[in-house]
Amino acid sequence: MKRKLGGGEPVFGLLASIPSPVVVEMVGCADYDFIIIDTEHVLINPETLENMIRAAEAVGLTALVRVSEPHPKEILRALDAGALGIVVPHVESREQAEQIVRACKYGPEGSRSLNSGRAGTFGKHDLAAYIRRANEEIMVVPMIESRAGVEQASAILSVPGIDMVLEGAADLSQSYGMPWQTRAPAIKAGLRQIFEASKREGVPYCAIPRAAEDYDEWRKLGVRAFVLGDERGVSFRALRAHLQAFAQEAQT
Repeated sequence: MKRKLGGGEPVFGLLASIPSPVVVEMVGCADYDFIIIDTEHVLINPETLENMIRAAEAVGLTALVRVSEPHPKEILRALDAGALGIVVPHVESREQAEQIVRACKYGPEGSRSLNSGRAGTFGKHDLAAYIRRANEEIMVVPMIESRAGVEQASAILSVPGIDMVLEGAADLSQSYGMPWQTRAPAIKAGLRQIFEASKREGVPYCAIPRAAEDYDEWRKLGVRAFVLGDERGVSFRALRAHLQAFAQEAQT
């Protein structure tokens, strides 16, 4: 995913809201580029999280984990389970962004605790080389999803080590006093502010298009990273459409 973004290629992902390795494997087999396993809004036990990451590895899917809060130990456990990136919700200041980068990086760039577990292939290969590779490859992704975050977007994204920014229009709409009006003019303006800050700071912007015209607008602006909803919503809509096709036939 990181190499594709660096080369200007588009990348497409989904949020993973169903705690199942099989579903992650299916997303990879459907040729998505990345998945964001959600531990903010979803209850996932540590063993299942590790197996979801393992399933992503098996099908060449880049697995990022959205943690519930920017606590270094929570970030550490997700990385030691093999996550290739950390997504942190509700980032609102440069100081928060700096702390997140430190938690994700080994020294001298950060303070991630050393471990020779599965992320480092249990010590099969040179661990010092793994540290260098991890610092280069693991993605640090803040979510900006509040009015305060929008106002501090440039400061947040100017922090060295930030690899991408993910928008959060849903919580942003609540922050602006209009819950779930994710395509309201004020919300779209807030998202545009984040995008402009990302462009100034040279950080890829990841959009979550909620309509076909949203995708077209972002693509024309040069956005190359997209989260196309969550697999739970995609599955629900597919199941409902599948049933309705037969139910309508039954009524004719």
